Amino acid sequence: MHSTELSNATMLSGSIPRGILSFAFPIFIGNLFQQFYNTADALIVGHFLDKQSLAGVTSSSFLIFMFVGFLNGIALGAGVLISKYFGARDEAGMHHAVHTDIAFGLAGGLALTVLGVLFARPLLTLMGTPADVLPHSVAYFRTYFCGSLAVFLYNIVTGILQAVGDSRHPLYYLILSSGINILLDLLFVGVFRFSVASAAAATVLSQFVSAALAFRRLMKIDAGYRVVPKEIRFDPQMFGRILRYGLPSGVQNSVIGFANVIVQSSINHFDTDATAGCGAYFKLEGFAFLPVTCFAMALSTFVSQNIGAAQQSRVKEGCRFGVLCSVLLTEGIGILFWIFAPFFIGLFNDDPSVIAYGVRQMRTESLFYLFLAFSHCLAGIMRGAGRAYVPMSVMVLCWCVIRVAYIRVTVSLTDNIFYVFTAYPLTWLLSSVLLLIYYCKVDWLGTKKTVAC
Repeated sequence: MHSTELSNATMLSGSIPRGILSFAFPIFIGNLFQQFYNTADALIVGHFLDKQSLAGVTSSSFLIFMFVGFLNGIALGAGVLISKYFGARDEAGMHHAVHTDIAFGLAGGLALTVLGVLFARPLLTLMGTPADVLPHSVAYFRTYFCGSLAVFLYNIVTGILQAVGDSRHPLYYLILSSGINILLDLLFVGVFRFSVASAAAATVLSQFVSAALAFRRLMKIDAGYRVVPKEIRFDPQMFGRILRYGLPSGVQNSVIGFANVIVQSSINHFDTDATAGCGAYFKLEGFAFLPVTCFAMALSTFVSQNIGAAQQSRVKEGCRFGVLCSVLLTEGIGILFWIFAPFFIGLFNDDPSVIAYGVRQMRTESLFYLFLAFSHCLAGIMRGAGRAYVPMSVMVLCWCVIRVAYIRVTVSLTDNIFYVFTAYPLTWLLSSVLLLIYYCKVDWLGTKKTVAC
C-alpha cells in the first residue's frame, strides 16, 4: 500500500487521532521549514545589512499576502472539492478538478507577476512606507512577484497532494527548497552583500525547485489524480464548483490582507524602528501559526473526506480532537514567546529601539494565541463541510472591519502604537465567540439535528 493510500485509510477509518495526527504532523514539519526560510530573509538581511533593509523585507509581507491570499483561498476550495471526490471514489470528478486547478494556477501565477511588478511602488507609497525604507521594499516586492508563477503553482500542486491525504511528499520537497533558500540567502546577502532583492530571488529560485518536484510527483503517480499535461485546461463547470468552495476563502484572505495592509500603514506612521521591530515580530508570529495551519488543514481534509464518504459520525469527534491539539500547542508557543521576547526580536537586529517595539507587540499578543488557533480550526471545519461563507463573513467582520475601525479610532485619539497591538487579541476573541455559536447552534453537517459541542 502506497503512503498516500495508507494516509487516506486512516482518515476514513480506524483511529481518528491517529488519522488526524498522521496527516497534520508532516504539514507541521513542512510549515516549520517553510517558516524558517520565510524568516531567513529577514534574519539574514537584518544581520548583514541594516534596519532599513530589514524593514524593507518585512513591511511588504502583508501586501504580498493581499495579492497571493485571494488566489490561495480559491485553491483551498479546489482542495476541498478534490477531497470530496476522493472520499466518494469519483475518479472522473478528481481528474477534472485537478487539471482545472492547475490551469488556474498557471493563469493566476502569470496575473500575479503583472500586478505585482506594476503596482509595487504606488501601493507601498500609499501604505506610508518610510522614505528610507521604500526603495528596499519596492525591490523586494517586485523581485518576489517576478517568480510568483513558481510560488503559486507550488501551492496548487502540493494542495492537490494534501487534499488526497499525501502530506509527506510536499514535506520532502519543502525541506529541500528550504535548505536551498537559506544557502542562497547566505551566499547572496552574507557573502556577496547584494541588496534585499537578492533575498527575494533566493526564495523564488527555491520555490521553482519544490514546484517542479511536486509537479513531477503528480505526473508519475498511478492514481485518479494523476496529472496529464496535455489535459490541463479550464473546465468551466468544474471551475464554477471550485469557485463555490474557494471564493469565500479567497475573498476572506484578500480582505483580511487588505486590512493588514492598513494596519501596516498605521505602524509605518510611527517610524522606521517601529516598522522594523513590528516586522520582526510578524515574522516570528508565523511560528505560532504552525499548529494553527496544520490542524486547520487536517480538519478541513478530514471533514470533507468523511462527508464525501457519508461518515458524518466520525466528523464531530475528529473536530474536537483537532481543535484541542491546535489550541494547546499554539498557546504553548505563545507562552515561550512572552518569556523570551527580547531574545527572539534581538535575533533580527540589535538596535534597542527596534527590539523595544517588537517585544512590546509580542508580549501584548502572544498569550492570546489560543483564540487565533480556535478561530482558524473552526474555519477549517466549516470549509471542509462546504460552509466557507461562514468563516469568510465572521473573519471579514472581525479581522477587517472591526479591527481597522478600532485601530483608526484609537490611534487618532491617542497616537499610541499599543492600541494597534491590542486590536489583534480583541478581534481573535470576537471571531472565536461567533464561530463557536455557529458550530454549536447550526446544523452545518446537514443531519437536521443540533450539533453538540
